[in-house]
Amino acid sequence: MPTDGGHDLRHHGDAEVRDDGGSLVDLAVNVRADTPPPWLREHIAASLGGLAAYPDGRAARAAVAARHGLPVERVLLTAGAAEAFVLLARALKVRWPVVVHPQFTEPEAALRDAGHTVDRVLLREEDGFRLDPAAVPEAADLVVIGNPTNPTSVLHPAEVIASLARPGRLLVVDEAFMDAVPGEPEALADRVDVPGLVVLRSLTKAWGLAGLRIGYVLAAPETIEDLERAQPLWPVSTPALAAAQACVGPRAVAEAAHAAHRVAADRAHLVTGLARFAPAGLRVVEPAQGPFVLIRLPRAATVRGRLRDLGYAVRRGDTFPGLDEEWLRLAVRDRGTVDGFLRALERALAG
Repeated sequence: MPTDGGHDLRHHGDAEVRDDGGSLVDLAVNVRADTPPPWLREHIAASLGGLAAYPDGRAARAAVAARHGLPVERVLLTAGAAEAFVLLARALKVRWPVVVHPQFTEPEAALRDAGHTVDRVLLREEDGFRLDPAAVPEAADLVVIGNPTNPTSVLHPAEVIASLARPGRLLVVDEAFMDAVPGEPEALADRVDVPGLVVLRSLTKAWGLAGLRIGYVLAAPETIEDLERAQPLWPVSTPALAAAQACVGPRAVAEAAHAAHRVAADRAHLVTGLARFAPAGLRVVEPAQGPFVLIRLPRAATVRGRLRDLGYAVRRGDTFPGLDEEWLRLAVRDRGTVDGFLRALERALAG
């Protein structure tokens, strides 16, 4: 299991709600709780009649390309964004990969598994975990950053990220949570003018499809070809292809946009509720722009254990490079769930 500096890079939020955590109210996993909607479940179920045939991803690939106004040669469908990180690590010949942290740890884990030595750029709490492009080594030929970033919920300006592009460098931007940002103002997914840009998108978060595994890569055709050669045959199942085609259609895009506004309102409600615990030392990283918030709290590990006893699971933060045991990540949920959590947090802080 990849570790470095005491950080378990393969620990993810689902570990909080497995086994004895299965009955807990889940604020640990960043998957929208009210998904997939009935129409999407029915659409996926209808694809089961075609399971005897090998998967054919052409229609789904074309639908993703149309969603972003790109030619199909710039699209690769993957078994979730996690597969894309493995493909990048194994297929691309890079000498100096750099991962900007704190962020989703799977890119670094995949690079290490593939034998790469990985350097880190650690963003600082005192800077609000915002990107300083000057901190990225000029000679790095692979740079990975999330936007909005998991777990900090920071949304970096698109042009600041684009400024990291260099000749001979691949700039990998994980936009798995971008569709939870109303209007996607800082998205780079549609851009073809940024050299070396590779954008990863996930359809599992917004649509509750973590068990189906579907995502995609947007990049220059030559990069897509390199990644595709590293994939096994038929890497994306027929039900996942059906989901992909449905989730990038006009109806789904409109529904996701509406959900993003609801998430923003629910997040504001959560942040406002957390503010009353400031006298206890609780601090929220703001402005939060993703479907989760990052908090710093004295004795966070103890509080997390008490919350479990009270029926709530939250994500520990100490597995993210750049964070320690005082950090917790909270997924945004509906107001009723948030209110219940805030009452539990009050009890947990009181000991």
